[in-house]
Amino acid sequence: MRSIRPLVVATGLVTALTLTATACGPSEDEANAKPSSTASQAAGSDAGDLADIADRLKEHGIDVDKWKNGAWKNWDKDDWLREAKDFVNPVIEGLWKPERIQEAEPPARTMSASDAAADQGVTDPEPEPVEAEAEKTPYHDYAAPVGKIVFDTPEGQAVCSGTIVKDPANPGKSNLVWTAGHCVHAGQEGGWFRNIAFVPAYNDSARSANELNGAASSEVAPYGVFWADWVTTSGEWITQGATTGGAGAPYDYAVLHVTPEDGSGKSLEETVGAALPVSFGTPAVADIDAMGAWGYPAAPPFDGAKMYKCIDKPGRLSISPEQPTMYRIGCTMTGGSSGGGWFAEQEDGKLALVSNTSIGPVTAGWLAGPSLGEGAEAVFTSMSDKFAGRS
Repeated sequence: MRSIRPLVVATGLVTALTLTATACGPSEDEANAKPSSTASQAAGSDAGDLADIADRLKEHGIDVDKWKNGAWKNWDKDDWLREAKDFVNPVIEGLWKPERIQEAEPPARTMSASDAAADQGVTDPEPEPVEAEAEKTPYHDYAAPVGKIVFDTPEGQAVCSGTIVKDPANPGKSNLVWTAGHCVHAGQEGGWFRNIAFVPAYNDSARSANELNGAASSEVAPYGVFWADWVTTSGEWITQGATTGGAGAPYDYAVLHVTPEDGSGKSLEETVGAALPVSFGTPAVADIDAMGAWGYPAAPPFDGAKMYKCIDKPGRLSISPEQPTMYRIGCTMTGGSSGGGWFAEQEDGKLALVSNTSIGPVTAGWLAGPSLGEGAEAVFTSMSDKFAGRS
């Protein structure tokens, strides 16, 4: 089974890091949930206005009907769309059935002990493992912005985690989801993954994997399925990213713009009732009492069915002296938690997304995530600007 990139959070702010709902659940029209308490190339930033997906497919000699009927399974490397401007992801209604989601595995993204031992003078001692804690249910009451990301790779269907984030260009109506670059693009050896979608509050009542077999879609995806109609990631991830080691890890972030599969036209934030701001302040670890990482670990001993979290005080991990230092926390979450948001309390007492799970050791004792500086902000801003006024 494939592995993923790790996540964690610190112990003193468990209550403050909890995401709580203030009103109704997913069966209502709006959940109204909210938290309680080196620029890089942006994929698609120079692509102009969003073109019709069918027309963009035709530009690459792809018939949209054939694509939806299975042509997307052709992973000929010569035809694998790779560049920032080439992303296409037409909605295939009904593709992500509960059983297909449950069969998905986390994408390969591991780091060996020798990779992690390359101390560049700023790496802190390896943290003690923090046991992942199962999130309380229903998820829409405690972690409404968190969900599962599903996509197809040449090896089959795969899973990551993601977080609904606020869109400054569309207040209260965000369709943006934060995740890891390796959850949307294969990096230097490949191109864009396919059939990328987001399922907020996946398995809201934390049913077991066996109970999910044959479950109704409304039980597995209480808010429905949202398909990515555009994705941004860093140019560094596209040119440097790899499935093993730390290559590209300090730039391993991505933003999805999504649309509902049912065509309702209602924004993701309005549907779920929750979204978190993104902080690009890259605070020093000494100034952070705790970081919390949420996600759906899927590699053993987990099975991807349930949401977990870790809380820890972060340390530093340096992959290369020429690249930004990453955050690292102790956490036993495994593959599938990749892309899940790391949250920290800000000066105003509110939570913000400050990183995402990127890499972790095969032994699953810790997770590391990128610091979100100017490059990450450029990626995010390009997406927000692209859809300004048309959520």
